[in-house]
Amino acid sequence: MTQLGRKPKKILRTLGMLAVVMAVAWGYTCLKNSGSDQNGKVGTESANEKGYLAEDATTQEVTEKERVIVEGTDYDSIDNTLYGWWFKRNDNHEASGCQDDFDITEYQAYYRVPVSEKKMYITFDCGYENGYTADILDVLKEEGVPAAFFVTQTFIRDNVDLTKRMKEEGHLVCNHTVTHPSMPSKSVKEQQDELLTCETYMKEATGYEMDLFFRPPRGEYSKRTLQMAKDLGYTTIFWSMAYLDYDVNNQPTPEHVIEHFAKYYHPGAIPLIHNVSQANHDALKTVLQNLKKEGYTFGTLNELLQ
Repeated sequence: MTQLGRKPKKILRTLGMLAVVMAVAWGYTCLKNSGSDQNGKVGTESANEKGYLAEDATTQEVTEKERVIVEGTDYDSIDNTLYGWWFKRNDNHEASGCQDDFDITEYQAYYRVPVSEKKMYITFDCGYENGYTADILDVLKEEGVPAAFFVTQTFIRDNVDLTKRMKEEGHLVCNHTVTHPSMPSKSVKEQQDELLTCETYMKEATGYEMDLFFRPPRGEYSKRTLQMAKDLGYTTIFWSMAYLDYDVNNQPTPEHVIEHFAKYYHPGAIPLIHNVSQANHDALKTVLQNLKKEGYTFGTLNELLQ
């Protein structure tokens, strides 16, 4: 990027233009690292018709806006101290506390949606496929619940039809990078390539644009990383609910998942759910139905763009 000062550059959503045609190795190792442990600390794990909006989803469509890319940022002047996302649970059904070293919203980053009504925003991290995602999509379709799927390039490459189905059934498909690295350990150029190459591959492999939301792998980030993502037009999404679900060899029981949601749900919650978890697969329908009984509806992260 040029050093011409922080100069906004508007670019239409059809971004064939970024021309990040890199020689990306196709054989990336299946990525099994992401999420947080039972105490909210970061973990280290190495439908209707197209565009449906179900009646009880109370989802609002947000008109796609022009993408704004900022060039010329002096990234060397921005702190690159590595932070690991954490949050503090609240069992009174109020918003959880979170990392407060600095205000992440200044960098277009959120861990919950700032609403007061009973509304939740379901998100899944998809580093690879473990045989459950099709059933998860079935349940979401049956319950009329929209979700956001944060996918790696590996997931897209190995599951093109599933990725297309996500888009066709009204879900967001968002950026979880190419190789799932700790972003602050990479140069700014390498971080940009992680995002741009993944989104370019998404368009080439599926015909669909990637939705411009980014979840930092492993929950590791810095002010520089957040600014880099914002400059590329991304909104960074953390989470306000999570539990140890990413280790396929150390799964909670479905009952634990159901009880966890019952204890910690709160307005504007963004739960982090891993698609590789059998417990999530087995509990999801009950979780969604129980939340509805509590008066909850389900929104889309696009509401953050309003």
